[in-house]
Amino acid sequence: MDFSIPQRAFVLLSLLPALLQAQYTDVINSNRPGRAVSAYAIGKNVVQAEVGLFYEQQDHAEINYDSNIFGTDYALRYGLLFEQLEISLEGSFMGQKIRYEDLGTQERLSDFSRNRIGLKYLLFDPFKDPESNKPNLYSWKANNLFQWKNLIPAVSLYGGANFLLGDNPYYPGDPNLSYMGSIHTQSRVTPRMVLISNLVYDRIGTDFPEWRLALSLSHALRDPRWSIFVEGEGIKGDRYEDIILRTGVARLINPDFQVDFHLGSGFNDSPSRIFAVLGASYRLDFHRDSFTAIDEQKAGQNGTIKRNANKKNSRKQKKTAKNGIDF
Repeated sequence: MDFSIPQRAFVLLSLLPALLQAQYTDVINSNRPGRAVSAYAIGKNVVQAEVGLFYEQQDHAEINYDSNIFGTDYALRYGLLFEQLEISLEGSFMGQKIRYEDLGTQERLSDFSRNRIGLKYLLFDPFKDPESNKPNLYSWKANNLFQWKNLIPAVSLYGGANFLLGDNPYYPGDPNLSYMGSIHTQSRVTPRMVLISNLVYDRIGTDFPEWRLALSLSHALRDPRWSIFVEGEGIKGDRYEDIILRTGVARLINPDFQVDFHLGSGFNDSPSRIFAVLGASYRLDFHRDSFTAIDEQKAGQNGTIKRNANKKNSRKQKKTAKNGIDF
């Protein structure tokens, strides 16, 4: 596979809490800002919307045009059936004004640059076993510094379908249906730092398939409501290739609402790209934890209270009361 993308591409993720043993977290788990996607699902019965407004300036050195683009990114996510599974609808719609310098003419384009539905499933979670991930009660240093085991990532698989609604000026000649597959990994390097990687093979079934590789690094500040990120994305295809860098900030407003802002640019000059994005994420939390009925628990599972202990104590109290003994 000829995939000449520098190994030092950095990418980011948005504000992510310390992920422990479940998919669900007490605060929103958003894929914004940036394009790197978390390995974790949002949790069963959680509904989440992520939107962004963007402006982009493009200049093409070979064709000698410049263009202005306004658009919106969107993602609707739902935790389906169980904690490890998520279904999502995501895309981008944009309007572009192009001015050709040599001809002195203008052109306007508008359509979806991305429109996809897919499923993500968590294959492996290194934090699934709470016993092996207990904090060290005697050492702050042991809990907060880098450890090699922290590089063991959570791993998920994603499969999706791209939809074109009629003739799309951004994908001339492509069929209305194509496919995408990807592998997502996520490591909690330290309690405040998360590393994400995405390896994507997109537009499968067209004459112009595309590889993308992204690395993402995010860091929570002293005030954990704030986080910063840096992101690198390499794109390789016959239609388009570039290396995109992004950096920005996210702010948690409340456990279910996050806002974000980031800037980015590319390295290619056909076309050159520079853009700014303002976004927000909001969730409707219908998640409910699953509990094991007391009669089904093993002895000692719930602290030191044994199975049917309450029933035995109740019979003992009745017997002593009957004998006239009053405590």
